[in-house]
Amino acid sequence: MAEAVVGQLVLTLGGALANEAATYGGALLCKEAAALRGLFGKIRQSKVELESMQAYLQEAERFKDIDKTTAIFVGQIRGLAFQIEDVVDEFTYKLEDCKHGGFAGKMKKRLKHIKTWRRLAAKLQEIEAQLQDANRRKRDYAVTGRSASAPRSTREGQALHFTRDEDLVGIKEHKERLIRWLTSGGDGLEQSSSNVTVVWGMPGVGKTTLVDHVYNTMKENFDVAAWVTVSEGYRIEDLLKKIVAQFGITVNVANNEMRGLSKYIHNYLQGKRYILVLDDVWAERLWSEIRDIFPTSNCTSRVIITSRKQAVLATRESASAIHLEPLEEHYSWLLFCKGAFGNTDDKECPLELHELAWKFIAKCQGLPIAIACISRLLSCKPKNSVEWQDVYQCLDSQFAKDVIPDAHMILKVSLEDLPFDLKNCFLHSALSPEDYVLKRRKTTRQWITAGFITVKDESKTLEEVAEGYMVELVNRSLLQVVERNYVGRLRKCRMHDVIRLLALNKAKEECFGKVYNSSGGGTGAFSVEGARRISVLGENIEQLSLSGATQLRVLHVFAKSTNVDFLQPILTTSNLLSTLELQGTGIKMLPNEVFDLFNLHYLGLRNTEVESLPEALGRLQNLEVLDAGNSKLTYLPKSVVKLQKLRYLYACTFAGTMGSAVGVKVPSGMQHLTGLRALQSVKATTEFLREVGALTEIRTFDVRNVQSEHSADLSNAITKMSHLVHLEISTAAEDEVLRLEGLYLPPTLSWLGLGGQLEKTSMPQLFSSWSHLNSLTRLTLEFSNIDEETFSCLHVLSGLRFLQLWNAFKGKRLDFHAGSFPKLRHLHIWGATQLNEVSIEDGVMQNLVELWFRDFPKLKFLPDGIEHLAALEKLVLIDTSEELIEKLLQKRDSDECSEDIMNISHIRNVTVALTQKGLVERIR
Repeated sequence: MAEAVVGQLVLTLGGALANEAATYGGALLCKEAAALRGLFGKIRQSKVELESMQAYLQEAERFKDIDKTTAIFVGQIRGLAFQIEDVVDEFTYKLEDCKHGGFAGKMKKRLKHIKTWRRLAAKLQEIEAQLQDANRRKRDYAVTGRSASAPRSTREGQALHFTRDEDLVGIKEHKERLIRWLTSGGDGLEQSSSNVTVVWGMPGVGKTTLVDHVYNTMKENFDVAAWVTVSEGYRIEDLLKKIVAQFGITVNVANNEMRGLSKYIHNYLQGKRYILVLDDVWAERLWSEIRDIFPTSNCTSRVIITSRKQAVLATRESASAIHLEPLEEHYSWLLFCKGAFGNTDDKECPLELHELAWKFIAKCQGLPIAIACISRLLSCKPKNSVEWQDVYQCLDSQFAKDVIPDAHMILKVSLEDLPFDLKNCFLHSALSPEDYVLKRRKTTRQWITAGFITVKDESKTLEEVAEGYMVELVNRSLLQVVERNYVGRLRKCRMHDVIRLLALNKAKEECFGKVYNSSGGGTGAFSVEGARRISVLGENIEQLSLSGATQLRVLHVFAKSTNVDFLQPILTTSNLLSTLELQGTGIKMLPNEVFDLFNLHYLGLRNTEVESLPEALGRLQNLEVLDAGNSKLTYLPKSVVKLQKLRYLYACTFAGTMGSAVGVKVPSGMQHLTGLRALQSVKATTEFLREVGALTEIRTFDVRNVQSEHSADLSNAITKMSHLVHLEISTAAEDEVLRLEGLYLPPTLSWLGLGGQLEKTSMPQLFSSWSHLNSLTRLTLEFSNIDEETFSCLHVLSGLRFLQLWNAFKGKRLDFHAGSFPKLRHLHIWGATQLNEVSIEDGVMQNLVELWFRDFPKLKFLPDGIEHLAALEKLVLIDTSEELIEKLLQKRDSDECSEDIMNISHIRNVTVALTQKGLVERIR
């Protein structure tokens, strides 16, 4: 995607030119000024030349697969653009380097760099000549058959929102058969006595979509449920660990080998009605290898296997099967119209587009994922035959050349239609492992630091634009939603295997990036040459060939057992690296070479064993993200305050609850990091709290070990944080009072967590002062010492969706009065040791879907009025009185329909537990 490379580079050149005047002003020598003037002139010429190519390249991408001349030209431009990027990055580094050191040192560097400026200018002149030479060969940038000024897809206000139900077009019969088999075995499936079924079919035909829908609908009818994605390169031991985790079996998997894990799984499932989904199974032998682990005494337990290979059926002779085939024409039409016209008033295809619509459907060959992609692409286009015919001609010409066979071409065109910045984000996401879950916050931060995100509307932040890009990729069916949060916001997503395969081929072809997987069976060296980004999935990184590593910009290491010694050579060679992601690798110390990476913007150390960072950290002057969350860090070096471009700083050891997370010590001078938007989690000191008020752009702030004497300074600091969205404050000890007098919380706040004692006399005033927090949706209170009277003061927070009280309620009775918490969806209360009665009036919490009570030893009765919670889907009672739990268990097994059972009969999932007895039972 040369146009994506060039588009990104034009933005980079613009950023470099923005500092031109200031750079001249800082020049102390005439020779230096002349050399800089010459270099900036060449940068400007390169920018003008590249801008003139952008529109052409945008269209040429669609034709280069069928026009060899165009393909050669596009490849040349991409290569030259990479060379220009290298020059600009080196220039930026050298220019920044001149600012550090004493006067004599700076002068020495400036004299030395005069030669560098001339060398770089000469290099740009050489590249410019090559650009012009390529232009002369091509002569004309126009592409026959399509105007370069044709409108792009409409991006704003075109979001589509398909539910899984709506996507189940043409497979209703399969859905009903699968549900019947899950419930009673009277399913019409072959050999219905089997407790195993296989759903198989070609990639993208809808296997996972079907099973996922049925699984989420029916799993509440089983005692325990687990969904495990297997994928091609599985290991039995790793698979068993996944099964243990998904079933929620409490066992230290790190200290257990396969035999031990097998025993734990078997014993745990014995006597339970379970459902297990093994998704995306490639190996024919898999089920035969593990089937003896699973108890067969309960004939109503179920195992569902999805596979693209029919041969997997042979894994068990008695296995039933559902074969998903491409959709029939009628269903293809329905799915196409849902995608293309789902955001129109009548949701119908206009008559003048019928013929073209059927042509598109024919190209899709009944493959649901292809239909979804092309229809959603067309939904962003004007509803006229000219625009649609244009897209179809592009498709038709590429199919005629058989560049990418079958429905893969549909996916390719959807990819080519993406604007250049969105293309970069999409290809970046594809470099993650197969079935990898992409978290919104982490992924968007990486997009931002990679320079993929630009703000075109001043009312939006970079983060908002990046999140919008992720939503658009979902709406285009290029990413799939895995999880949304309690307010429906996208939280996690993944990429379909078929789409990922296409994207990886495109990324490699375009020199965007490569994936190295030593477990894939290859034995030779893996060359990074020609790639700007590398993802390391295998552990044998010594097989990486460093030829061409000087161009490397991104290194993601996903292998857990990474030897730091093998990182040193590639880090030494890749001095232009901008992203280094080592999350979860188990690394204990960073190589010294990391701190020579002047171009580093993102350093990911989350879930590692890193205990300290050296003072050399301050040399990373371009660093924007330092993510060391849940590492072993206890302090940050003094030099961290030199990182003037830092936007996100995460450093803490999280121990399970808000109060037990350990904040890191930070040096003095934090007020200089004025660009910070996230600071999490920091140990409070008077000096720090007086400095942090200067960080007025901060959105996320987490401060630990707060003491009484910090009250005034803390309040003053937070008052200045007018953009604050997420705030967590906790004391050093659970019995310490958290004094919040005079604290004003900004109306932008949506997440608040407080850990520490609150004075009873001040609570009514404190809670009432939050009445203006209309955006507050999540509240966590820990050790707050709330009682019956003060709890009622929380009713002013009518917008809450998520409320957690952890060892915070000390009263004997908890009353929910009519009209309180109208939007609440999740209520978790733990550690109410004195509570013996809960009352719920009619009309309370009408949107509540999940209710957790834990450690209520004196609670002997179900909440009075629980039947009023009509929307409640899940009730969990852990370590309430044994009397209550045993009563519910007995009444469940009784033929009599007691009042208690009647009152909770509308709740799909009711689970009770007594942890000391090892009892966990789902009674509904």
